[in-house]
Amino acid sequence: MAKVRTIDIINKFNLELLAGEEGVNRPITTSDISRPALEMAGFFEYYPAERVQLLGKTELTFIEKLTERDKQMRLEQLCTDLTPAIIVTRDLEVPKELLEAAERESVPVMRSRQKTTRFSSHLTNYLESKLAPTTAVHGVLVDIYGIGVLITGKSGVGKSETALELVKRGHRLVADDCVEIRQEDQDTLVGTSPELIEHLLEIRGLGIINVMTLFGAGAVRTHKRISLNIDLEIWDKNKTYDRLGLDEEKMKIIDTDITKLTVPVRPGRNLAVIIEVAAMNFRLKRMGMNAAEQFTNRLADVIEDGDVDDR
Repeated sequence: MAKVRTIDIINKFNLELLAGEEGVNRPITTSDISRPALEMAGFFEYYPAERVQLLGKTELTFIEKLTERDKQMRLEQLCTDLTPAIIVTRDLEVPKELLEAAERESVPVMRSRQKTTRFSSHLTNYLESKLAPTTAVHGVLVDIYGIGVLITGKSGVGKSETALELVKRGHRLVADDCVEIRQEDQDTLVGTSPELIEHLLEIRGLGIINVMTLFGAGAVRTHKRISLNIDLEIWDKNKTYDRLGLDEEKMKIIDTDITKLTVPVRPGRNLAVIIEVAAMNFRLKRMGMNAAEQFTNRLADVIEDGDVDDR
């Protein structure tokens, strides 16, 4: 099933449909937009027909200077069975030859009042967001001090309970149980909640609670960029856990690596506070302040100076 169809951009940008109504359900498969300047000059050898075609003042002015035969031939070539849409900007008059060709080939021709460059930017951003690679992860996403923290771990380890405590401490829930993630850029992951479970938390023994109803609109948000992964696991006495914080693990989601911290779970540990501090420490590291490295450097200096007692 196509993620975006021509009808979606008509509704999104309030475009005026002028011709090719039968093709409004054509799929749009790429966020790239074409301004067919070379094609208007007659060069169709590398015509990217699968892209949305954008005609501005420059293209339409050039078209008007063509002979009737060239105008008709080139506008007919512009309309193919792959072309999802042709959009005319600045509310300019659309050549009748284009409307006739579009009707024959069922290529939607729309018109926008916006300037060409501005509309191209808005449309590109919209398509990149909608067509971005997506996946789903079992976990909880919380906005902690502006850091999107993805909490993962096996079922029953306490992810939702920890998220509830974080919400009580003033942080914001994005998604519980299932986090839908899209890669909007090469290193940008944005998490959202499936519509069915948006604002909901499942707490064993209590059932499902609505966080927005209980704590207010300030306790939730619709989406958040993911920067940090906290993986909760049951404490294993035979496993050696990182005590300094020098080793940095990574979690790969789609094509992006994010920092991963493994936090062991056992009675008496306040996971909400630990995760809260982990988010603050992550922010400090991004600002160039690494407590673990500073301690290691100070220890090395002390050892080098010979000031460490021989114990």
